[in-house]
Amino acid sequence: MTQAEIKLCSLLLQEHFGEIVEKIGTYLIRTGPQPLRMIVSETALVLDQQVKKALCVLIQHNLVTYQLQKRGFVEYEAQCKRVLRILRYPRYIYTAKTLYNDTGELIVEELLLNGKMTMSTVVRKVADRLTETMEDGKTMDYADVSNTFVRLADTHFVQRCPLVPENPESPDVPPPSAPTLVINEKDMYVVPRLNLIGKGKRRRSCDEEEEGEPKAKKQKQDGESSEPPPDDGIYWQVNIDRFHQHFRDQGIVSAVANRMDQTSSEIVRTMLRMSEVTTSSSAPYTQPLSSNEIFRSLPAGYNIGKQVLDQYLTLLADDPLEFVGKSGDSGGGMYTVSILYFWSFSRFHTVTHFPLRFGSRCARIFRLLLRKKHLEQKQVEDFAMIPAKEAKEMLYKMLSENFVSLQEIPKTPDHAPSRTFYLYTVNVPSSARMLLHRCYKSVANLMERRQYETKENKRLLEKSQRVEAILASMQATGAEEAQLQEIEEMITVPERQQLENLKHNVNKIDASENQVDETIFVLESFIESTTKKP
Repeated sequence: MTQAEIKLCSLLLQEHFGEIVEKIGTYLIRTGPQPLRMIVSETALVLDQQVKKALCVLIQHNLVTYQLQKRGFVEYEAQCKRVLRILRYPRYIYTAKTLYNDTGELIVEELLLNGKMTMSTVVRKVADRLTETMEDGKTMDYADVSNTFVRLADTHFVQRCPLVPENPESPDVPPPSAPTLVINEKDMYVVPRLNLIGKGKRRRSCDEEEEGEPKAKKQKQDGESSEPPPDDGIYWQVNIDRFHQHFRDQGIVSAVANRMDQTSSEIVRTMLRMSEVTTSSSAPYTQPLSSNEIFRSLPAGYNIGKQVLDQYLTLLADDPLEFVGKSGDSGGGMYTVSILYFWSFSRFHTVTHFPLRFGSRCARIFRLLLRKKHLEQKQVEDFAMIPAKEAKEMLYKMLSENFVSLQEIPKTPDHAPSRTFYLYTVNVPSSARMLLHRCYKSVANLMERRQYETKENKRLLEKSQRVEAILASMQATGAEEAQLQEIEEMITVPERQQLENLKHNVNKIDASENQVDETIFVLESFIESTTKKP
């Protein structure tokens, strides 16, 4: 665990959950698994009011796990990688919106905001939020939201949370200090049959609530709503690995489209869609698919014949990038999509962009070393067509920044410099880890800059919010245009310009965070694919 990762985790926890949760989460990330007694004593926080509640929040959002030890006490462990995924939440939400419209977007957003929720609660909340955005007189039906939720579960974007097993408790045996949660893989994506009948409700203003129904009627309704829902105890969460699989598939399709053409990318998209649920997110290849199956599953808009499809598949299989491989001849030919080659391809294109900070010639030398593996300085000069003095300076510059490494191969046992080959090479896994570390530092710097910009303009932002609230209330009561204009003029022209500049800067910082996170995703996935045991 590097200092850059710990700092970024601390910033993310503070921004999303506050100082107390951040203090406990950072302590667990730094020290590893700890019992409750140690957490209380080291963080100097109140046990019941602060530590326990903070741990509940972290466990609810899957940021901390607990384990019962043999001696009977429970240890809590922070999941650093899971904390870093908070950075990718906007991308998950946007993907859900792209695939399942506004309803899917709000379902994923609610699950990410709350960690774990029952399906009935999610459906009601999303229906209410969608109704708020609709025109007067229109409402969102619970059934429509339920259908979208079922589609998300069928495609594995949401999954059930592990439950406490229903074992008959013996009165003689005391219950364990912490329950062991289990889940059957067959039930992980099974949606309970709920008969949710109803429509989304709009929020009522304070005046309507005061003048509304009598207190006794309100209490009766509250009593009815306190009954347990039909799916009580069945909680759902976002399947982050499935979203990562979707990002990977989109990257493969885009790479094939750039390499060949749109039809080839559509064929690969069809293959990935056919195996998206059956193939594990960590598998190096997709499940083998026959040419006949691929032909039947092609979109209706692509009117290509079976013979043309076979030609495209042959071209894809013969391509040096090896995105598609042939694994058999049955069914017109069995084909797979190689995920491992895609990560190597993405890593090559990502890593080669970083030496651009030293200039285009450094990037040329770096790409040359990636392709040729080992080269002497004279060979680098000749192949890259760069003068000797410049090539030497650039190689030493990249060597000092750990982009390249130097390998000595002696001709004799005495390691005499005159009888030793000095070969420059790129240690790809090491370079990827170094670049990943720099990406973490970059995101942390961007977050700190955004916090600084917001803090510096805090007074102006609060004034703007107050003016907007006054305008909204006056518009609701039907105020005249002159009155609205007078309220708007409370913010002067220089202040308005300052607000525009702040908004522009914050948007640029947010966009930069998302772009760096895309690079982090490629580097993390490549490192995981190379370190996993076969």
